[in-house]
Parts: sequence; C-alpha cells; structure tokens
Amino acid sequence: MTPGTVAFYTLGCKLNYSETSAIGRQFTAAGYREVPFREGADVVVINTCSVTEFADRKCRNVVRKALGANAGAKIVVVGCYAQLKPEEIAGIEGVDLVLGAAEKFRILDYIDGITAGSGKGMVRAGEVREADTFVSSFSFGDRTRSFLKVQDGCDYSCSFCTIPLARGASRSSTVEQIVSDAEAIARRGVKEIVLTGVNIGDFGNGTAVIEGQRPRKEALFVDLARALDRVQDITRFRISSIEPNLCTDEVIDFVAGSQRFAPHFHMPLQSGNNKQLAQMRRRYRRELYAERVAHIRRVMPHACIGVDLIVGFPGEMEEDFEETYRFVEALDVSYFHVFTYSERANTPAASMERAVPLAERRRRNKRLTVLSERKRLAFAARHLGEVRPVLLERSRTDGLLHGFTDNYVKVAFPAEESWVNHLVELELQELNEDGLVQAALAPQFAH
Repeated sequence: MTPGTVAFYTLGCKLNYSETSAIGRQFTAAGYREVPFREGADVVVINTCSVTEFADRKCRNVVRKALGANAGAKIVVVGCYAQLKPEEIAGIEGVDLVLGAAEKFRILDYIDGITAGSGKGMVRAGEVREADTFVSSFSFGDRTRSFLKVQDGCDYSCSFCTIPLARGASRSSTVEQIVSDAEAIARRGVKEIVLTGVNIGDFGNGTAVIEGQRPRKEALFVDLARALDRVQDITRFRISSIEPNLCTDEVIDFVAGSQRFAPHFHMPLQSGNNKQLAQMRRRYRRELYAERVAHIRRVMPHACIGVDLIVGFPGEMEEDFEETYRFVEALDVSYFHVFTYSERANTPAASMERAVPLAERRRRNKRLTVLSERKRLAFAARHLGEVRPVLLERSRTDGLLHGFTDNYVKVAFPAEESWVNHLVELELQELNEDGLVQAALAPQFAH
C-alpha cells in the first residue's frame, strides 16, 4: 500500500502526548504525511485515557467525530482504554483496529492488514507483562516544550486505580537513553522538557528491555536528574508529577540547587484524611505530605506546589471531607487538580460499601475547585513585582502571548509571534481580569 495521510487525537496525560508523538514519527518515517484531525486522513489514530468513566465517554465521542470528519479512514484506537476494554471499543461501529499497550508501537505492522470501514474491530490487546520493552518517547512539533517519557507502568496497588492493569509493572529507560533523547530534543530548538511517566519517582526500581538489552537495575530518579542537569542546550526541566513518598529531601534539595530544574512540584495527595488514604492504599499519611511541603518551602519559598485530590471516595463521610478541606486549606500550596471519584471495573474500590451520591461528589469537587482558584491567585499575587524567566507561547489573541514562569505562574505579555519559544525576563505587574499576571519586559531589558 502506498503511504497516505495520518491524523492523531490524544486524550489524557502528558505521557500519552509523548507516546503519540513517537508513533507519529514512525508514520512519518514510513512516508505518511500528518494532517490535522478534522482535515480528513487515510488513517486516524486515537490515543486514549481511562483514568475515569468520563475519559471513557470522551474517547467514544472522539471516535464518532473521527468517523464524521474522515470518511473512508482506517480508525485505530490505542492506549489505556484500548488495553482495558478492547472488545468494548471494537464494538463501536467504524473502529477498524484496537491495539493495547504492548502492541501500539507496532501499529504499522497491522495497518496494511485492515480494511477501512470493515466494522470488524480487529483487536490486539494482550496482557501487559513486566518484561515488556520500554519504548522511548517524546513529543515535538506542537508545543514550546517537549514531554519526555522516562518511566512506564506502576507497582503500586492503589485501590481506585486501573493504570497498573493498563500499563503493567514499573519499568524505566536508562539514564544514557534519556540523556540522548534530551539532546535530540535540544537539537530541535525546544527550551523546556517535562519529564513524564506513570510513577517517575520510581525510576530505576523496575526493569526494562531496551533495544535488546537484558532487564537490569538502573540509577535512581535523583541520579537521572543530575545527569539531565548537565544537558547544556535545554534551559528548563520540569517534573510532571511525583509521589510524596518518593519526593525525598534529596530530590527537593537537588532541585533547589539546580540551574535547570524548575522550582515546581506536583505531588498527588488524593485525600487529607488518613482514613481515606489507608482505604486508597496510598503509601504515606498526610503528616508526611505536610513534611514534604514544609521542606520545599524552607529551601524554595518561591516554588509552586500542585496537589491532586479525589473527592467522593467510597466511605468518605461529610466530616471526612471537611477534614480534607481544612487540611489543604492550611497547606502552603499553589493549586489543586480535583477529580471526582469514578468507579473503575476490576478495582477494589469499586466494590466498597457506602458509595457517595454523585451529586454530593460534584458538590465537594466544586468547593475544592473554588479553594484552588483562591490558592492560585494568592500564589500569583505573592510574586507581583518580581522579575522571572518566562517561556513564551502562542495565545488565541492577536498581539498577546502567554507563558509560564519557572515557578509556574501563567502570564500574559503583549508581543508578536516572533517572540514565541523565547525565554524572556519579565516583570510581573498585576493580575488581569482573566486571572493571569500581566507582564512587561524587565526594566534592564526594556530599551
């Protein structure tokens, strides 16, 4: 078959974006031309998420959009939802191929064997094994930053989570391979790399088969960070998310002394109530989380600290939620990502008693979301008047660019597109009506 055009649609986390980009480079190397999702393509690849039931519904909607915008296309669904529920996806009319976690990077091996619109929904979604090959992945081309995959899978057994079922056991790349990937990204002119994975703090504790190598133990995450800190042509590294029990004082102190790692930590808490943390099978209690936040503030008072929270977990009584609310309200953190608990098949939490009514879950979500916005605005206001480096990127408004400081304050800056992907010293002046910080060139650079 003569290669034609291919379009991609990615749902979910930064890790998915890095993997979609890697798959895209395979298609390009094979002679395909990538086109926008809505333009119409010969092949459409949808990379899915399955962290919540909402993510599953969104995937099904995207499949329908793909069929409407790409008449005659071969529709291929990959990713976590494809791994967990391949037969369900294959049953969606128009889906031609479903590939699980172990097969998605071999997509070109299957493409020529399917017929567009066959409706057969060919399925390749076997069990994800511990020794499955780690595939290096990084995103490039659609952002001013690149998402670089350093770890995959998870050995934790949180009672609400399907990710270990979807991605298998924890496994890592090698320090040498990741440094090589970072150097390749730098040659493309990217200024910022975001390190991604399922549980990146667990880097080195799992095994991986990389390009025919035998499984082996690797260096720890802090060793990887030290090696990346020596990559000269990347201005900024950012840690996407790290478990609080793995965000050790050594990791925090390294970031505090680093020239390239951004003062930004995103640590999932999930609940500020120790009863829920135990039922969730989390590997820490809230006291440890508070210690981590306090240490970050001691060595990096300006650091941004983000928090993941789940509301409406089974058995979360009103007094339990209020305890969580009071705990995070008192924490010196910068913002929350709030998730409404969603029952996931084949998880222990799905069969727990005392389910919280959905309306109550949503009410609790809204309360914490409001508190998060207060936290975010207070954190931004704390830094008004400072001069900080900002990586500029496009916005939807002509003559206005957006960007993030090193400590993750989002700014608006009036400038032309030629400034995009430049790291600029900006003075943070005031909060505008959109909740962004209005910025101007620092006085020493204004002339």
